[in-house]
Amino acid sequence: MNIIFLIIKREYLVRVRKKSFIIMTILGPLLIFGFYAIIGWAAVSSINQKKIAVIDESGRFDGKFKNDDETAYSFLKTPLATAKKTFVKDDYNALVFIPKDVIEQPKTVQIFAEKSVSLSLQSNIERDIAKEIETIKLGEAGITQKIIQDAKVNVDAQTISLSDAGEKSSNGIVTTIISGFCAVLIYISVLIYGTQVMRGVMEEKTSRIVEVIISSVKPFQLMMGKIIGVALVGLTQFMLWIVLTAGLFTIGTKLIGQPKEKATSAMDSRMGAMPGQDDVQKKMANGNNPVADVMKAIDTLNIPLIIGCFLFYFLGGYLLYSALFGAVGAAVDSETETQQFMFPIMMPIIAAIAFAQIAVRDPDGPLAVWTSMIPFTSPVVMMVRIPFGVPGWQLAVSMGLLILGFIGTTWLAARIYRVGILMYGKKTSFRELSKWVFYKG
Repeated sequence: MNIIFLIIKREYLVRVRKKSFIIMTILGPLLIFGFYAIIGWAAVSSINQKKIAVIDESGRFDGKFKNDDETAYSFLKTPLATAKKTFVKDDYNALVFIPKDVIEQPKTVQIFAEKSVSLSLQSNIERDIAKEIETIKLGEAGITQKIIQDAKVNVDAQTISLSDAGEKSSNGIVTTIISGFCAVLIYISVLIYGTQVMRGVMEEKTSRIVEVIISSVKPFQLMMGKIIGVALVGLTQFMLWIVLTAGLFTIGTKLIGQPKEKATSAMDSRMGAMPGQDDVQKKMANGNNPVADVMKAIDTLNIPLIIGCFLFYFLGGYLLYSALFGAVGAAVDSETETQQFMFPIMMPIIAAIAFAQIAVRDPDGPLAVWTSMIPFTSPVVMMVRIPFGVPGWQLAVSMGLLILGFIGTTWLAARIYRVGILMYGKKTSFRELSKWVFYKG
């Protein structure tokens, strides 16, 4: 046992002391936040307002379309043939022709453009025309515009979970995001750290260092020490990421949640008020802070249970798959040979992501329940279900089967590892691996 601890210590310290580990541990959360912030900024700033020329042959739509950040309409009085020749020179992105009988035949609308019209622009134009046709038909039926506006309401329901402990508010959007994030994180982690084990074993084998190590260490001890050592590296990185992420959330909440009256007034004097800024400030003044709402929704979740289960399923999934990755690394002589063995190992974890998407829509469905029990898919699927609430017996069965699955894959991998680690220059196949499993000695 002391030998295994020495191997674990070596594998852990060698990786933790690397500059790349330190840099990625510190910068990881910052890079993730920065990455999504840049995407959000790019998505907003890249939206250019499209200028749309409209020829309304029916005369019922003139001035009825509202301009927004994406589209700006201009109604032309020129004939269609003339407009088709000049609309590009007049700096219009598209020309819309609305015929006289558009109310009876809405599919007769035509959109002209110098290049192909984007799907979003076409959808916006069709939406605005359809909305106005609907208004016209309702008006002809005796329903006034005031009645139409009064009939349009936004429902923002409050979700409440009922249990033996009483009523507790919940938030489906936040629950879905957290469950999906945990599942994807486990999926990525299993692949990254499992591949590290495979490459570490393969490097020791190809460099012949393993021949020296095996003289004083049993192959099983070497494999287990390497697997557990890399697992502790992953846990260390995750724990630091959790602490740093929690700190960033806390700081961000305080910065966004606090009123910035002086800064806002100074910015307004320089740049002018932003569109909709008054509405946002009114909502903030009324205590309707979006960031505070998200944090409140997170507080309704059983965070200790989610973190505890995440660590368990991360370890269980990693140990189960890394044993197989280690066996592959011991069985081959080069990285190109790993492809034929990697695919069968990767298939269950890839399938788990597909099952996880179904589990998000129906966490208590039969497919979600069964795939959260199977050891090869449970680390991902069960983490999707846990934030929604899972019966205790299902969680216990899933954890028990995952432990048994790890023991089984470790035994199988150890049988392959003990032979393959000293096998050189021989083309390995699945048939050959099955023989190694039953070798005696």
